[in-house]
Amino acid sequence: MVLQQTINGLITGSTYALFALGFTLVFGVLRILNLAHGAVFMAGAFVGLYAVTWAGLPLPLAFGVAVLVGGLIGVVVDWVAFRPLRRQNAAEFIAIVSSLGVAQMLMSVAQGVSNTLILRYPFGTFPVVFFEVFGLRISLLQITIVALVALLVTSLLAFLYATPFGRQIRAVAVSARTASLLGVRPDVVYAQTFFLSGALAAATGVIIGIAFNSVHFLMGEPFLLKAFVVVVLGGLGSVSGAVVAALLLGLVQSLTVAYLSSALSDAIIYSLLFAALLVRPGGLFGTSSAEMRVVRQ
Repeated sequence: MVLQQTINGLITGSTYALFALGFTLVFGVLRILNLAHGAVFMAGAFVGLYAVTWAGLPLPLAFGVAVLVGGLIGVVVDWVAFRPLRRQNAAEFIAIVSSLGVAQMLMSVAQGVSNTLILRYPFGTFPVVFFEVFGLRISLLQITIVALVALLVTSLLAFLYATPFGRQIRAVAVSARTASLLGVRPDVVYAQTFFLSGALAAATGVIIGIAFNSVHFLMGEPFLLKAFVVVVLGGLGSVSGAVVAALLLGLVQSLTVAYLSSALSDAIIYSLLFAALLVRPGGLFGTSSAEMRVVRQ
């Protein structure tokens, strides 16, 4: 049923949006591609899993711990991979390579801790409940994912556009030098940005870990590729563009798997990306107003 697949696609797209927002947030403020974002996502999934299985925490509390730890890991990634290079005015390409190195370190640690095994949540960690609504089959987990993603995305947008901290982030995104002349400390803003990015990645990691009941040290790489597609298609640095592009991506993926073939899913997604960029090289929201963007002009 088309409507059922549409709902499934929007749910998948909402998780892509949550993951990609952290990715595009860092790009919008610092103009760098943080390729360690997928590894932070993976680390958050591991923290959430071990908080449940080792520490015996209830899932909501484990989720909060994972988000907090993910945010701190994001700050550490900035300190290790980007901050020293910023002080030396190093080329952006070097920062990309540096983030790749940090990603490999995080994955190596997770590989060692997990002994390269696919880890799973204990049965019953999240109640398996399904609802029949107008002939559609929707699980409690899907409803929870959509509600949680909507809450987190709304909170992020409110933080960016309705708080003094958000104004500082947007000011630094436009010009760090000008913002510093106005009393804004760019280093503090960078730390806040990486904390938010890491927290969003970790939240997505726990959600995906629960949804598929699978946590693995390589789980971040496919999501990083999807996030790259979302960020480019939505418009580099565009928050609203990332959300729209992520929902479209999830929708196309779900319909392709349902009515064509799962093997064609990636080919169709990247073909659409190629075609879209030929028409709009800046992405769907590449010419959006500065008010709704976290990007240098």
